Amino acid sequence: MFKGSMVALITPFANNAVDHDALKRLVDWHIAEGTNGIVPVGTTGESPTLTHDEHDTVVATVVEQAAGRVPVLAGAGSNNTAESVRLVQAAKDAGADGALVVTPYYNKPTQRGLMAHYEACAEVGLPIIIYNIPPRSVIDMSDETMGELAKRPEIVGVKDATADLARVPATRLSCGTDFIQLSGEDATAVGYNAMGGIGCISVTANVAPNLCAEMQAACLAGDYARAVEIQDILMPLHAAVFTEPGLCGAKYGAAKLGLCSAEVRSPLMELSDATAAKMDAAMAHAGLI
Repeated sequence: MFKGSMVALITPFANNAVDHDALKRLVDWHIAEGTNGIVPVGTTGESPTLTHDEHDTVVATVVEQAAGRVPVLAGAGSNNTAESVRLVQAAKDAGADGALVVTPYYNKPTQRGLMAHYEACAEVGLPIIIYNIPPRSVIDMSDETMGELAKRPEIVGVKDATADLARVPATRLSCGTDFIQLSGEDATAVGYNAMGGIGCISVTANVAPNLCAEMQAACLAGDYARAVEIQDILMPLHAAVFTEPGLCGAKYGAAKLGLCSAEVRSPLMELSDATAAKMDAAMAHAGLI
């Protein structure tokens, strides 16, 4: 169910409130452009600055608008296990196809603590993708811990943002070949797939969904020559999007395409003029403007 190009969807705002009309348009646009799955309210969806009510409502809106046309993997992470469980339950109640649960950040749990956290989330009964992102969470889930968690039927895969391509075969050995491995980094997504991954949860797909979907389809078909050609087109955009926090670049690009406002919530800021110029050049290079 979870493979190919899955967009880490931005949450559009209007006057500091969630713009649900724009959100619905984004869902329809992504499906029309070939996006294979939608991941609302992750970090790119500004989950750190959404209220709990807003978080739940965004998931419900995306699920309703997608209407089963593509899977919805709802962000449901927290450094508080009880809160994560509540978010997974809310995603299940809304009809999401799965939950993306980040390794708890800031409070630095042990591997034993990670086991307890994910086992509690799994009890909800919704398919769970582990989000392993040591640069943000500080802690890194070990292959051994992931292998133990993979024995649970509810824990079906990982979004890997370690940027270590050697982790892909290591995860295959610890978790099995059926365990879903999705890249969490746009710039190395082709290499990740070549090592055994089957897709990417992409920030750049907010701006270039068709190119990202075509690149992932080429990987899944084993046509890495074509995938590399597309990645060459996208590389300046990957770099531009992540010059400042990635969601800010993604929102700028979406606004440039007339899809929504570039508005973000403090403490994040809209792009500087220099980064906006870099985005313009990268979008032109990719033939988007």
